[in-house]
Amino acid sequence: MTRRILITIEYDGTNYSGWQVQENGPSIQEEIEKALFKAEKRTISITGAGRTDAGVHARGQCANFDTESKIPVEKYPFVLNALLPHDISVSKALEVPLGFSARFCAESKIYTYRIYNRRQPNALKSRFFHHVPMPLDIDKMRLCADFIVGEHDFTAFSAAGGTHKSPVRKVYSIDIVKDGDDILISVFGSGFLYNMVRIIAGTLIAAGLDKISPNIVEQAFITNDRRLLGATAPAKGLELTKVNYSPKDLQEEHNVRIP
Repeated sequence: MTRRILITIEYDGTNYSGWQVQENGPSIQEEIEKALFKAEKRTISITGAGRTDAGVHARGQCANFDTESKIPVEKYPFVLNALLPHDISVSKALEVPLGFSARFCAESKIYTYRIYNRRQPNALKSRFFHHVPMPLDIDKMRLCADFIVGEHDFTAFSAAGGTHKSPVRKVYSIDIVKDGDDILISVFGSGFLYNMVRIIAGTLIAAGLDKISPNIVEQAFITNDRRLLGATAPAKGLELTKVNYSPKDLQEEHNVRIP
């Protein structure tokens, strides 16, 4: 009997060319599919909730795959983690309806961008934080974030090469928390365009450095002019933190229990 399994994945994206299988380097998807092949002795394709770029990390990436194996769903994290490289791990597994799609059933996502803000870099944080040596004005960053929150045409916040059908997205909230030298930017939205979160982070950084006025965002929405905003922040500071699904989409009609 065919079952559809949804897994939650954590990874350090430093050594990978991104989520999607590609010819120019190793990918997260490729490594998971290789582990599934070893576990089940057949080729299995996985569908991710979204693509992350080269160097981007994840705490809550999700993907689904179909299997006819008798491996209990709760055993998949143990089976796959024994076969995956040290910088990729599966934290959860759940059986879902055959009509479920990790990509198309995703209702919203949360991304976190990490900044280390002091004069000198920190070697222990260099893989997961973007180092900004000049002092950042948190109040100006938060004011700029207020202009971004809402439903807008985010064309100015996207890079060339995206495959989106519509540039309209809804950002529900942007939280900026400072803890010592660490600054964490949490962006919660319905979905994101290509490089959108990294451009948001770069724009907030530019506002915090007083390089742009926070209200320039309003003009960017009107003109769709990417040049008005901050630089695209480096990939290493970005993490896909969580993908949110409706409980209804995760259950069969006979009410499979969600752990």
